[in-house]
Amino acid sequence: MNRESISIQALQATVGESLGESRWRVVDQQRIDGFADLTEDPQWIHTDPERAARESPFGATIAHGFLSLSLLSAMAMDVLPTLEGQVMGINYGFDKVRFMNPVREGSKVRGRFTLLEVKQRSNNEWQLRHGVEVEIEGQDKPALIAEWLSLAIVPA
Repeated sequence: MNRESISIQALQATVGESLGESRWRVVDQQRIDGFADLTEDPQWIHTDPERAARESPFGATIAHGFLSLSLLSAMAMDVLPTLEGQVMGINYGFDKVRFMNPVREGSKVRGRFTLLEVKQRSNNEWQLRHGVEVEIEGQDKPALIAEWLSLAIVPA
């Protein structure tokens, strides 16, 4: 699926189906360092390439787990449709987040999305539950898996 607008009925018909994958994104040291600065988390396994090469079991710096999770917002923009008339989407939280595999500096990642549930909360709110997986190019095990909740707000 792409970033088109679809009816609620068409969206409900895709429950249980894969909605697709985002484009690949490079997780380079500049991105990791920027995230470390913004989140005030400069732990050496993320920000010191020489020490990480020497002392880390990963042989290189790795992305913060929360960096991999935060990239889902951009990845979703590549894939998820909006409801017809939708005036905004709201991040409602996550269930069952698991960091499965470290993302080494220089890796490429992408998001894979499956619609798990569509539930009407009010006349103008629809709650969506997506199964999400952040894949690492060339690796069998994903960086993370989660269930992501969002609200689609439409005119009442």
